[in-house]
Amino acid sequence: MKSTSSLSLIAGVVALAAVTGFAALNVPDGSAPAEAKTSSRLPVERTSLLCPAPGLSDLSETAYTAYTPPNKGGGSGTAGTAELLASAKDGEKAHKPDEEDGKGEKDEKDKGKKGAGKDKPVVSLKEPGTPATGKASGADSPALVGTATGRLAPGWTAQQTTTVEAGDGRGLLGIGCTVPDTDFWFPAASTAKTREDYVHLTNPDDTAAVADIELYGPEGSLKSDVGEGITVPAGSGVRVLISTLTSKAVDDVTVHVTTRAGRVGAAVRTADDATGSDWLAASADPAGTVVLPGIPADATSVRLVAFAPGDDDADLRIKLVGKSGTITPAGHEELHVKSNMTAALDLKDLTRGEAGSLMLVPSDKNRATPVVAALRVVRGTGDKREVGYIPATGPVGARATVADNRAKGSVLSLTAPAAAGTVEVTASAGSGGGTPVSKTYKIPAGTTLAVTPPVPAGLKGTYALTVETRSGGPVHAARTLTEKVNGIEMFTVQTLTDDRGTVEVPAARQDLSVLDD
Repeated sequence: MKSTSSLSLIAGVVALAAVTGFAALNVPDGSAPAEAKTSSRLPVERTSLLCPAPGLSDLSETAYTAYTPPNKGGGSGTAGTAELLASAKDGEKAHKPDEEDGKGEKDEKDKGKKGAGKDKPVVSLKEPGTPATGKASGADSPALVGTATGRLAPGWTAQQTTTVEAGDGRGLLGIGCTVPDTDFWFPAASTAKTREDYVHLTNPDDTAAVADIELYGPEGSLKSDVGEGITVPAGSGVRVLISTLTSKAVDDVTVHVTTRAGRVGAAVRTADDATGSDWLAASADPAGTVVLPGIPADATSVRLVAFAPGDDDADLRIKLVGKSGTITPAGHEELHVKSNMTAALDLKDLTRGEAGSLMLVPSDKNRATPVVAALRVVRGTGDKREVGYIPATGPVGARATVADNRAKGSVLSLTAPAAAGTVEVTASAGSGGGTPVSKTYKIPAGTTLAVTPPVPAGLKGTYALTVETRSGGPVHAARTLTEKVNGIEMFTVQTLTDDRGTVEVPAARQDLSVLDD
């Protein structure tokens, strides 16, 4: 007879089997345990996204678009929610270095009693396959904290697009809302006198997070104590003016954000006196070879910023992946990046009227030093210049999505840096109506294909683009969104990466022999 403790263990195993959904439990019959099957991929059941506070000026207008692509065999039955809620503050509070970290938390509790989870959602998605939208105006718009569950979780994505028509912060600022993490790299930031760059940190959890911000210039670390131990209260966001973390004015700075407690979403909002504003998203994790896709054909200035976070220097060959093939730009063949120092190179009008992507590869294949990188891209001339940023990014993988596409003004760049690839691009239904359409693209090896993406039939509102790899690859992708405001071709670039809509689940086999007396 089994003991009471053994029976409790059996009950626990039964409960575990019910929760996982893929384990089975049978009464032992004395036969040998079944052989373990290979692992399988199942849809994720929960996804978190964080959108930084867009507040720039009273003239700013922000559009939010959330979308989940239709999933074959999708999450948990028909259940699921997907909402973006205002963070637990009436407006984002700037972190000031001379304040003791943690001050103001009481104020936030008082001000933010209606905080995350209690207000009406800014965006609420009801069904996969159809985008949901929301709006915000002015400088006091807060960060958003979002969660998707059940069938709305796999592939859930959200886009934040802000238009500022005039002033120092003018521009079209776009960013894909980020997944919370503990480590972020941002090459191409600056503490120059002409720049006003902020790090935005958003905490999705119920307990405070503690973050550190490190800065690296061309000569190494920009030492500062005030970037350490920054408290990000639960369900809230803070912003940190980068120039207050150091006394040095440096044109090209790499920002490293880490957390010592909790997790955050992180993004850098840049503003320049002459070229306007945009968001700088985090670079892909350090790697020996990196790809920066989607340089517009009419770029008038392209500046490469790279950083080697390890103990070794990096020697990189620069490759321009264009429409007809891959070339080495004359006069810009290589870049030497010293360990823990930021390196920058002005590539000027690199594309010369042809859209392309940049690839950095090790000069010595046997000595691949991991790096992070980003491009600062300018379009236009004189007082009609506008800036955008392209971070190094991973491939689209099985599937990647970008939201907030309009009937006009979108360009999709597809890059196959190594081997030829085939992708299927699906334009979703519109947020206000329309019929999805799909188109297949073949990208020859070593080329970039820039296309006007398909538009849903009868489109009303905005729509999402989903890119799925069908064969070959890897394929890297970016979407450029352009809007003409006051005679300026304002633009923003968002890269597309695998949406991680599925997770690998190891197969289980029963073995209750451990429960025998």
